[in-house]
Amino acid sequence: MNETLDDKLTFRPANEASWEDLQAVLGKSDAGQCHCQRFKTRGWMWSVTTEPERAGLMREQTNCDNPAAKQTSGLVGYLDGEPVGWCAVEPRTAYPRLLGRTPVPWKGRQEDKDDDSVWVITCFVTRLGYRRRGVSYAMARATIEYARERGARALEGYPMLPAAGKNVPWGELHVGHYSVFEEAGFQEVSHPTLRRYVMRIDFEDS
Repeated sequence: MNETLDDKLTFRPANEASWEDLQAVLGKSDAGQCHCQRFKTRGWMWSVTTEPERAGLMREQTNCDNPAAKQTSGLVGYLDGEPVGWCAVEPRTAYPRLLGRTPVPWKGRQEDKDDDSVWVITCFVTRLGYRRRGVSYAMARATIEYARERGARALEGYPMLPAAGKNVPWGELHVGHYSVFEEAGFQEVSHPTLRRYVMRIDFEDS
């Protein structure tokens, strides 16, 4: 990982970035087709929505090109003025699918699902040509102060840790690798499925 990348990257709330910049990051990847609607859509996203519908929803949620907007849904990272990364981060209550019957993040936990002071990171995307340079690691660190400054009591994510010698397709690993959260200072809370973990920072204790 590039140890000096944090000094080179700058971050903007998505409403302060352009839609064009965000689309440059997403490109034609799975994220560019999903538009971060996986955890926002009730039902199987690919069958109940179209790609243009998902794009429209993401544009509405991010409020790109609208610096005066009171809400947005993530951060855009820049390197030397070029948009290179996206991270979806906002209150957990913004994700209906996470509040349902999924074992993530609830297995083995007793917690108020309607507590909007708990924020979550649900997606990382690094622009093609800038991957394997530590962008996701830097963005995970940037979300901590971003969420705290906006009133979050806690911040959590649901990364994967593949078994040794096993690979996870990017379409699943967009939630982040375990090491991304670990190096940012998140603590393991639970291990609800074979590959999935819940990682969290409680700001009241930090």
